[in-house]
Amino acid sequence: MLFERGIDAVEIITVPAKPAALEIVNTFIQEKLQTIDCSKHIRMQLKLAVEEIFVNISSYAYHPGIGQVEVGVLIDSDPPTVTIRFLDQGHPFNPLKQPDADISLSAQDREIGGLGILLVKKTMDQVNYTYENGKNILTIKKEIE
Repeated sequence: MLFERGIDAVEIITVPAKPAALEIVNTFIQEKLQTIDCSKHIRMQLKLAVEEIFVNISSYAYHPGIGQVEVGVLIDSDPPTVTIRFLDQGHPFNPLKQPDADISLSAQDREIGGLGILLVKKTMDQVNYTYENGKNILTIKKEIE
């Protein structure tokens, strides 16, 4: 899957799909965000979304094995947006097809799981999933103005 047109800056890293690599991913993305005028609030929303997605990939995509995750960041100026794409070759899984967590229930009455992807869906402007050529591709987009 290619990034969209109007690219001002795009960079990609590939890391092991394991929780210890989260720090590398966070540093990579935060360095890219430092190159643009992006509020602290949006940076935090992006950080939480990235952590949720990466931890899920590293915990479940290749279970019980370990694979790779490609993380790409696109900075676009027209309109000002940040797009982050996660690509893995793990088990096919579309988190967007899962039911949203029922946040009206108490923690004791609510089923485990689903809060993280709900947070991602609520804080990002776009969240898309495709499965192409044996690869899970999850893309999040956030307007920065």
